[in-house]
Amino acid sequence: MRALQLIGDRQLELVDLPAPPPPGDGEVQVRIKAVALNHLDVWGFRGMAFAKRKLPLVVGAEASGEIAAVGAGVSGFKAGDKVVSYGAMTCGKCTACREGRDNLCENVAGIMGFHIDGFARELINLPARLIIPVPDGVSLRDAACAPIAFGTTEHMLFDNAKLRPGETILVHAGGSGIGSVAIKMAKAIGCTVITTIGDDAKAEKAKALGADHVINYKTERFEGVTRKLTAKKGVDVVFEHVGGEGFNASLFVLKRGGRLVTCGSTAGPTVTINLMQLFQQQYKIFGSFGCVIRNVRDSLSKIAAGMAPIIDSEFALADFELGLARLEGRQVFGKVIVNF
Repeated sequence: MRALQLIGDRQLELVDLPAPPPPGDGEVQVRIKAVALNHLDVWGFRGMAFAKRKLPLVVGAEASGEIAAVGAGVSGFKAGDKVVSYGAMTCGKCTACREGRDNLCENVAGIMGFHIDGFARELINLPARLIIPVPDGVSLRDAACAPIAFGTTEHMLFDNAKLRPGETILVHAGGSGIGSVAIKMAKAIGCTVITTIGDDAKAEKAKALGADHVINYKTERFEGVTRKLTAKKGVDVVFEHVGGEGFNASLFVLKRGGRLVTCGSTAGPTVTINLMQLFQQQYKIFGSFGCVIRNVRDSLSKIAAGMAPIIDSEFALADFELGLARLEGRQVFGKVIVNF
């Protein structure tokens, strides 16, 4: 079978690997049809996997496909079913897993395509407990965006930040995969959405998604504009996944008692926080990583109901690196898809 392996930092190779054996007890075999790219893929490509990783490594952290075969003891799936998979190899046995807090698994083997072999291969055997069915009417291209782009956003907004209808939210990087989803999810419950972008060409696209106000952070100080838009009251929630110098500015635009939820640090992982500001203003800061399986299922339901992901571009498997380059260049608006 075809597979795309990372053989060294910034070195990808399309190879032929032996197909997996028939699925074992409790497993299904999935034929991968689409891989959705994320900054996680860029970090792994650059060599930022930190620990656990051994090369060569099959890449791809988010994907969709069809059931090719079903192992013994598996019910609810049959050959041909459209599915997605949870993106981490959890143990399924620890307290967190049993309670449905999958992203807090105490014995996780790693993130697919980052620490352990991922989805960029034609066939893969996976535990059936990590497989989520795709609703009728949802394309495999769109479904590929559910496990990370939609699931991560769902977990950030509703499990952690507890976003409520009618609140005001600042969404950073509204043209990114998760930023574009956050705009849609927030508008769907009647929130006022302010978003930042780094290119004026993205402004109209962000407004078309539902953003009420769009700020080019390269030409304007987003904190000043946001404070003005909210009559100096600030926003209820900041959807943060950038980090770096803008983190403290994001705290500054929160109203008293506001919530900041963060899942990334593309502009830098280190910040200095004014603790007096933090406790006097009673800010709530939530670190959010990935999602739980329930979030993926709920995200697929939202896609089925019409909340389609924004697709920036599509590439063939052999052009995977072109997709990564598009992400690195920050010219994307929405998701990059790699098709098999």
